Amino acid sequence: MREKILINDVGPRDGLQNQTRVLSVDQRVQLIRGLLKAGVRSVEAGAFVSPKAVPAMAGTDAVLAGLSADAGVDFQVLIPNLKGYTLARDAGAGTVVLVVCASETMNQRNVRMSIEESLAQAQEICAAARTDGVRVVACIAVAWCCPFEGATEPGRVLDLAGRLFAMGADDVNIADTIGAANPRAVGRLMGALAQEYGAGKLACHFHDTRAFGLANVYAALESGIRKFDSSIGGIGGCPFAPGATGNVASEDVVMLLEQMGFDTGIDLPALMAAGQLVGEMLGVTTGGRADTWRRLQLEKESPLI
Repeated sequence: MREKILINDVGPRDGLQNQTRVLSVDQRVQLIRGLLKAGVRSVEAGAFVSPKAVPAMAGTDAVLAGLSADAGVDFQVLIPNLKGYTLARDAGAGTVVLVVCASETMNQRNVRMSIEESLAQAQEICAAARTDGVRVVACIAVAWCCPFEGATEPGRVLDLAGRLFAMGADDVNIADTIGAANPRAVGRLMGALAQEYGAGKLACHFHDTRAFGLANVYAALESGIRKFDSSIGGIGGCPFAPGATGNVASEDVVMLLEQMGFDTGIDLPALMAAGQLVGEMLGVTTGGRADTWRRLQLEKESPLI
């Protein structure tokens, strides 16, 4: 039996939040349904943040209402604070994602709080979620490098992870927010985290800014990590990383893992169809290298005359 890997597609949230074109609730529901049709079983469906600050995430409650609660499907939503948690819980979200940055400057820029203030709020959210039966994924942002403070000390990430687990976080997601990590650094940090806390409750989130995304996925795999964020069509990016090419593409991650013998449970052609759909919705070219490769294969099978 092949070893299973969990892919959490963050395209409907992280991928869409910085796009020039804002998709309607119906379009977002259609995109998520396309991901589910392809076999994706974990989707970051939106965020309960200020609609003025992030118009693309307005109506996340309506998005969740438009999706059926299929057995085995986890709809995650990003929350910035306890108010966001309450909105997510009332909308029926099964999992909430909270973010703590590994640098003070980034944390202030992101949520206008110190790291300690964010941790205090995280503790309140974890306590409420435990009572309500809601899962909590705690994401440690800029885990390898901060655009303001430079390289992140691994010890700081290990300490934050330990404190978040102690609060009751179900998983801790280690994020290369600006796409600055390299495979050696990924292997070292994830290996240390896995040794300290166990690989089963850890996940990784990579951006492909420097074209290291897939290599970093491989390095994390070698460290025992079996849960990964990725984004349909490679859409996304970071406002603090000019020229960032977005999240590592789900199509590329799935093709890599499947060809290595892992089981993602995802149908690659159907996933690519979802990637084409979001590209049409946004009016942009999407898709990773896997999509280019498949198009070439189809052209070989049906040569032009």
